[in-house]
Amino acid sequence: MGKVAGRRKRIIGTTVALVAIGGGAAFAYWSATGTHDTSTAAGTATNFTITSTITGNPLSPNGPTKTATFTVTNPGTGVQKLSNVVVTVAGTDGAAWTAVPGCSAADFVVGTPAFTPTEIAANAAVTGTVTLQMIDRPGVNQDGCKGAAVPLHFSAS
Repeated sequence: MGKVAGRRKRIIGTTVALVAIGGGAAFAYWSATGTHDTSTAAGTATNFTITSTITGNPLSPNGPTKTATFTVTNPGTGVQKLSNVVVTVAGTDGAAWTAVPGCSAADFVVGTPAFTPTEIAANAAVTGTVTLQMIDRPGVNQDGCKGAAVPLHFSAS
């Protein structure tokens, strides 16, 4: 029985020693890392909308000018840059205007549009003006332009 008691004491002592030594460091863990990426589609530019009104006396060869007031609106959801406005005597699709016999775009001169290039916030607008005048074409009968509806084509970018 003495041998068993001694052996039992040694087992208990060894166990206590092992627990005491490793007891404070009995933590286990896994090391790990993680990353994540996501993306979303950016929108696209929304075409400007342009409206205009024209005021002034009737056009005649080398006569008075008319003034067109135009408004360029950004119907998009974000800011868009307005850099340029081009105005021409042209059809609705920008094609050459020759709808009236004896009268064409060559009978008119369009001034340089006056506006401030700027960034336009969503649903905001910029207003500008441009002049239109009928020119005198010496030696050319311009009777075809009498009473003609002269179309202006606006292009904003």
